[in-house]
Amino acid sequence: MLWIDLLAPSVLQDQFMRTDEVHGTGGDLMTAIVTTGTGGYDKLVLSEVPRPVPGPGEVLVRVLAAGMNNTEINTRVGWYPDGGWNDTTPFPLIQGTDCCGLVCVGVGTDESIVGRRVLVRSCMRVDGFSSGETRWLGSDMDGAFAQFVVVPASEVFVIDCDWTDAELATIPCAYGTAENMVARAGVRRGSTVLITGASGGVGSAAVQLAARRGARVIGVASHAKHDQLRELGVDEVYGRDADLAGLLGKRSVDVVIDNVAGAGFGLLLDLLVRGGTYVSSGAIAGPVVELDLRTMYLNDLTLLGCTAWSEDVFPNVVSYIEAGEIRPLLAESFPLKQIAAAQQRFLEKDHVGKFVLVPPVVRDQA
Repeated sequence: MLWIDLLAPSVLQDQFMRTDEVHGTGGDLMTAIVTTGTGGYDKLVLSEVPRPVPGPGEVLVRVLAAGMNNTEINTRVGWYPDGGWNDTTPFPLIQGTDCCGLVCVGVGTDESIVGRRVLVRSCMRVDGFSSGETRWLGSDMDGAFAQFVVVPASEVFVIDCDWTDAELATIPCAYGTAENMVARAGVRRGSTVLITGASGGVGSAAVQLAARRGARVIGVASHAKHDQLRELGVDEVYGRDADLAGLLGKRSVDVVIDNVAGAGFGLLLDLLVRGGTYVSSGAIAGPVVELDLRTMYLNDLTLLGCTAWSEDVFPNVVSYIEAGEIRPLLAESFPLKQIAAAQQRFLEKDHVGKFVLVPPVVRDQA
């Protein structure tokens, strides 16, 4: 394996290490970030590894841009209770849940998709959509922090739009997750929806997707981001320290979309109307919360955990892009080798939307 110098800040660059672990079985090499285990930035290793080879029913995708999510950092630092999304993370691993790419080779697949620009569905259903079991790109299998990735042909979706590669790479995980939450919670025209963490990747996606359905959207985010959220379709926006019960009134919200959790969890339930729905796919402020069961059962509330996407979720998101019904929120792009700097900037939480990593240009395509 070859070691490649990083262009990360020197304080981070010194933390990187070389490794002899390799991925894939191809004869040609590619550049990738290999996460070697849980820990600090030293676990992110910029490496030359064998290019993966597609098997039957699979396609080789040249990665044009890869979005960055909380999940990659959470996995690296060992935040998940069982060590990974479904089980122990299979380190060494090429992370990267979001992929915009170009189909290079397909084995026993529809040849018409070769050479087409695609988005890869991040959440794959291992045993079909009648089962809840999932397989996540970049968490359960090698992902998009590389020049190439191999995925099942069923998980690539041709996209026809004028967005840039980096803009498209902001979509898969955040918008798929948000669309799944919005749909499962039954958001529709006339619904009042409260979205915490409204400036984050999933939150800002949920703002657009709820507004698209004609809902009244209330956002919660830091004050510096309020103007940008209004441009996205928020009807009302409040600071993270706002007295929401006093401002909105109890039993005033049909749906709460919450990826923040933490100490404010119980107060959010007080805002829900009788029969309202609380839905979550994350816990940025802390996963352990206090629940008064009386609030839940006396008010006939529904609490939804959303990880596995329904079958129509991702095709719907692609159709919204092609119809011009949503827009990308690209906060910043970084070269792949600057992943440490990108993750450091991401954790500052002063951005709206998504960060994207761009791999080196491929000079010898498959």
